[in-house]
Amino acid sequence: MSLRLTAFLFAFLVAALSGCSERPETAPGDAPRWVRVATVEPAELGRISLSGTVQARFETPLAFQVSGRIMERSVDDGQGVAAGESLFRLDPRDFEQALRVAQADLDTAIAELNTAEAETRRSRDLLEREFISDQAFEQVELAERASRERAGAARARLEQARNALDYASLTARVAGTLIDVTGEPGQVVAAGQPVAVIAADGPREVEVLLPESIGVPEQASLLRSAGPAVELRLREVSGAADPVTRSWTARYRFDPPETDPGVRLGSVVRVALERDVAGGALQVPIGALNERGQGPQLWRIKDQRAEALPAVVVGLDGTSAYVLADLQPGDEVISLGTHLLQDGMPVRALAQD
Repeated sequence: MSLRLTAFLFAFLVAALSGCSERPETAPGDAPRWVRVATVEPAELGRISLSGTVQARFETPLAFQVSGRIMERSVDDGQGVAAGESLFRLDPRDFEQALRVAQADLDTAIAELNTAEAETRRSRDLLEREFISDQAFEQVELAERASRERAGAARARLEQARNALDYASLTARVAGTLIDVTGEPGQVVAAGQPVAVIAADGPREVEVLLPESIGVPEQASLLRSAGPAVELRLREVSGAADPVTRSWTARYRFDPPETDPGVRLGSVVRVALERDVAGGALQVPIGALNERGQGPQLWRIKDQRAEALPAVVVGLDGTSAYVLADLQPGDEVISLGTHLLQDGMPVRALAQD
């Protein structure tokens, strides 16, 4: 009896262990993910708010016309300067030496020219007496002409040397404010290398990057935390869209131009664009937007699986995004946790509140 009991217990344990090792037919990872959805609504946008920067009508990079080592810097970033005020000065020693060499070359060339002119006068007298031939006189005239050309070239080089010495001092051509000073004493700069940027006094403008979807509005407003909005009018727009952002750089001037908005150069401001894009724009929760390096996208449920849709953002506020996408009002989009989704992933919508 004990042998039969032992065999029975061994068979029972084998069956129990076999039952524990069985796995479910469906892996947990294949189970649909629960997601929250929201209904797409038509957007009613009278204005689109974008960021812009306040800039001067003319912002000119300042650079030396000659190469050299900066010996003196007289200004700082943010400083106002008057027209003709000295800003930087290069070490003038090389330019002074070049000026002396040019002056010496000119003196030599003038002496040679004087000698050639005297020789021509003597040869003309000899020619009249028929002591020399016409061919010999032509050679003397040719030598005088060459001396005169060399003197002219030496005079031009002297003028260039004087200009180079003048160029060693960089002055402000117009009155304005220095907004980017990069040159430092002791720095060696090349001709044309910017050492500062001057924002000329005068009209101010707002630069805005316009998305491709909204076009180029003619009217806009500068929004301020205190006080009424300031009217803006389009002055210029870039001829082509940026190849990366697909946006246009637009400049809006204050209307009237002499308006003082009370903001500093370079300030980031909010600009309301007078544009109605309600015909095709949709309103979705801001959490429905997802960016994965291929532009903004939305997600919808199709055949119980997640599907990505490209979208163009035309506006944002604290809770909603206004987009253009291949959707219709009343469609549903996934509104939460879109960063966890993969195209084709099984999903199941939670009941809306």
